Amino acid sequence: MDAITRIERALGAALSCTETRGSPPRLGEAMRYAVFPRGSRVRPRLCLAVAYACGDDIPAMADAGAVAIELLHCASLVHDDLPCFDDAEMRRGKPALHRAFGQPLAVLAGDALIIAAFQAIAHASALAPSRAAALMLTIGDSVGMPFGIVAGQAWECEDEVDLEEYQRQKTGSLFAAAAVAGAASAGADAEPWRLFGERLGEAYQVADDLSDAVSEDGESGKTSGRDVMHGRPSAVRSLGIQGAVRRLEELTEAAADAVPACDGAEALKALIRLEARRLLPGKLALSAA
Repeated sequence: MDAITRIERALGAALSCTETRGSPPRLGEAMRYAVFPRGSRVRPRLCLAVAYACGDDIPAMADAGAVAIELLHCASLVHDDLPCFDDAEMRRGKPALHRAFGQPLAVLAGDALIIAAFQAIAHASALAPSRAAALMLTIGDSVGMPFGIVAGQAWECEDEVDLEEYQRQKTGSLFAAAAVAGAASAGADAEPWRLFGERLGEAYQVADDLSDAVSEDGESGKTSGRDVMHGRPSAVRSLGIQGAVRRLEELTEAAADAVPACDGAEALKALIRLEARRLLPGKLALSAA
């Protein structure tokens, strides 16, 4: 079974566990709206790719880690789009969740997705309790304080911001968790994968900054121009367009160099470079060609 099929089936099963008779149906609809149809699923794909490279001897455990990572990512997008943050109109080519369901259900759906992420790991814990505990701690650290995505979002409320720290926490932390979780789910030494995930996450954040700066509204499936509108720190504001493109290239190579020795290392490096080219906004890719 290919990775995307595994991820979609596992996500569907995780959400089905939250939809039982007596539960509020519109909240369930809002949760599904936040998760489907799919985005790139790059974080859970990363988790499964690392698990595969490390043996993937208990696939259901790797699936649980991948599901938890993606549900947390979707929750962060729901909250990030709210009027108190980005006030975004679009996400993944459709109205942002708070536009479609209202702010109260958007807040609750984001909260419920966070909880569902940890429920997914708990349901798989009987397969390998020690691995489940490692997944729980790794993924929990990636979202909370002091260095998770919540901390990264909070830097936007500070007067002075370290751009590298901001990007590492807001985006890099969940990528690092995906890489570490993939190794942990397979019972491998997980910590060597952290730097690889962090660098890859920073590269994605720079690519997102570039997309926000140069894409037209809806071109990337979401509302553009929010960094400038909200005075948010970004690689483009700090380095300029060309400087940000160079930074993306540097981080892509740093991520490839950080892949630990394993049977699938070269294939993983090639995939990283291909993905980085795909992430570069169309007009910049054309000008760089």
